[in-house]
Amino acid sequence: MTSRRGTGTETPGATQRREASGSAGGGLSRRAALGVVGASAVAGLARPAIAQPTIEWKMATAWPADLPGPGRSAQRICDAIAEMSDGRMRVRLFPVNELVPAGQVFDAVSSGTAQMGHAASAYWQERMPAAVFFTAIPFGLMPHEHVTWIEQAGGQELWVKLYEPYGVRPFMGGNSGAQMGGWFTRPVATPEDFRDLKVRMPGLGGEVMRRLGATPVSLPPGELVSSLRSGLIEAAEFLGPADDRALGFQDVAKLYYAPGFHEPNGLSEALVNAVAFDGLADDLKAIVQAACRAETLASMAEGDWRNAEALHLLTTEDGVEVRRYPPPVLEALRATAGDVVNGYAEAGGLERDVYKSYFRCMNKLRPWSRATTRWFLEGRDG
Repeated sequence: MTSRRGTGTETPGATQRREASGSAGGGLSRRAALGVVGASAVAGLARPAIAQPTIEWKMATAWPADLPGPGRSAQRICDAIAEMSDGRMRVRLFPVNELVPAGQVFDAVSSGTAQMGHAASAYWQERMPAAVFFTAIPFGLMPHEHVTWIEQAGGQELWVKLYEPYGVRPFMGGNSGAQMGGWFTRPVATPEDFRDLKVRMPGLGGEVMRRLGATPVSLPPGELVSSLRSGLIEAAEFLGPADDRALGFQDVAKLYYAPGFHEPNGLSEALVNAVAFDGLADDLKAIVQAACRAETLASMAEGDWRNAEALHLLTTEDGVEVRRYPPPVLEALRATAGDVVNGYAEAGGLERDVYKSYFRCMNKLRPWSRATTRWFLEGRDG
């Protein structure tokens, strides 16, 4: 019998076996390879990848919904996280009192009731006295200098260390900029004019005023204008021209003093629950931090622009007179503020560490700020 191989003919089954096994070199033929690829694609369709669940966080804030300045900063951080993560992570904002009151934002983040918070570190001053340094102190760092302390001179590390016992991670989360000195219903010519003055000025600035003979009065922002109108208080500070004008201060007082010695910086903080943060993938951790950092820069620019526009309207349309504190008044304020702030150096522990770090940075920056910012503005303005 003649072999089929010898005749050069093969059965259909043999042909299929040869194509499946490949050429003499042992590789897959093109036809067989395409078949394998096609089978793999079908298998992939048959077993679709499991979609990653969206991470849902809550943010409790100390601000009313869409409050210009810090309220908008909080919302933009939430929006940026969702956008940069392509929707993998979403943070729902809860304005003040919707989840917790302003004074409980820190505790909400610490306990995990909210994974994020947005407030100002000065709110926790009674619990952690050194926390106020991360918002502002009288005659302290200005916004760009404050960022330098946090990012270049050890401020962030101390901030983390301060909040670590509570399971909270802090980040810069916006900055409304330098503030004004406040609205007065009567002139301030000498330090003696502070005696018996009923003034709304919280924090360390209020303590400075108290030591100069004034009577600090604690009032929420919504009651400031009516309290000035009724005479319950004779002076008040809030934020800068944009937010002050929105509240209507110009309708009840015409003397607007500067500079805002008590708060030369307006940093807001973004608080993150440490356990929740550590549980994120590395890229999402980076996104949270990037969103906070970007908002700090954006809000500083926005604050300067809004305040410049509002100051123009106050002085050209509203009849407001912007006055500089006279030199004797500034000298008294500066000396008294030094006494107040230096108390942190005597406290010891972490409070002293924060104090020393802050002033080490300020003293290093002082000659540079003088040679550039101060002397430049004097030269530019004449």
